[in-house]
Amino acid sequence: MSLQPLRVAALQGDEAVAEAVRQSGVDVVAAYPITPQTIIVEKLAEYAAKGNLGGEFVSVESEHSALSACVGASLTGARVFTATSSQGLAYMHEMLYNVSGMRLPVVMAVANRALSAPLVLNADHSDMMGSRDSGWIQVYAENVEEMYDRTIQLFKLCEDPRVLLPAALNFEGFILSHDKERVRLLDDEPVRRFLERPRPRHRLDPADPFTFGAMATPETYYEFRMQQSEAMETALHVFDEVERGFEGISGRRYGAVDAYNTDDADVVMVINGSAAGTMRAAARGLNAAGENVGVLSIKLFRPFPLEQVVSHLSRARAVVAMDRSMSPGAPSGPVSEDVKAALQATKPVMSVVYGIGGRDLSTEDGKKIFGMAKEGSLSGSRSVMYGVKV
Repeated sequence: MSLQPLRVAALQGDEAVAEAVRQSGVDVVAAYPITPQTIIVEKLAEYAAKGNLGGEFVSVESEHSALSACVGASLTGARVFTATSSQGLAYMHEMLYNVSGMRLPVVMAVANRALSAPLVLNADHSDMMGSRDSGWIQVYAENVEEMYDRTIQLFKLCEDPRVLLPAALNFEGFILSHDKERVRLLDDEPVRRFLERPRPRHRLDPADPFTFGAMATPETYYEFRMQQSEAMETALHVFDEVERGFEGISGRRYGAVDAYNTDDADVVMVINGSAAGTMRAAARGLNAAGENVGVLSIKLFRPFPLEQVVSHLSRARAVVAMDRSMSPGAPSGPVSEDVKAALQATKPVMSVVYGIGGRDLSTEDGKKIFGMAKEGSLSGSRSVMYGVKV
């Protein structure tokens, strides 16, 4: 495909996702509003009311019902979207496994928000990290334009016959959901040509009956789960194909990881989400003052891009892995544990928990963390709880 003309708009993150969903020719949207995701649902309901959505907007009574409706719609071969946050995702937890187990290419936007109690409306990654093993592809966006792009890309990725898995687009609530930024939008037609139409292997059809989600036994269940795992591995390669195709019409590409100065840095910080940009700014400031540090942003968290991560961290003397979620009782958080497993104890990995409940992480904080890593004061098997008031 050739590079397509772009039009520029100032959009909030939620608005950008809703626009991408509209352009993607979605057949069914089933969602329940929850802060800070609500704007997505409101915009899609508005599109549907004005006849601009093209598909059906299904109003439901809960998040569990929303994902249940998505199951039924996706089983017919429809292109399906939903959105949620925090307790809403927790309420969906049972259905997450049904969606992935039946290999349904549902795309879901998750405005990451801390879980209660106590109740808080601000961002951390606890909601999605609590469901990280549910068999969903997981992408973490850094800015509003990436949220727009990734929404379109995920429909292409999930519906690929080699993949057929659901995906969650993650972005921090309020930090990105309500942030208004410049977005270079594609026209509708190039998006539709890029995506084509879903091509399910099997679907509900009275003329050709199938059973989905039937009872399994110990003799068969393991093999079903292995097929999911293999599809997730395949998704890692198809992800690259989708990005190259999208680059052909937009001129934009992000990668499964984004590396800044990782080739020969003394210390490399691994992080995901919007804070990656803040940490790059901190690293640039330190490097301008004579330091040598780098930042590796994990864009694609599931499937984990292990080989790329190892390649970028292989020359660092020390690694700092940053988690915006807590794993009570575990030695460290999920990002840290994956990085440690990838490196297999070849170098020290300092685990840091930050930003819990929406607590800010500034460039000065980043400089302090880099300094602590250089001094060795972040060493140890357990996470450092950075920014806790004691």
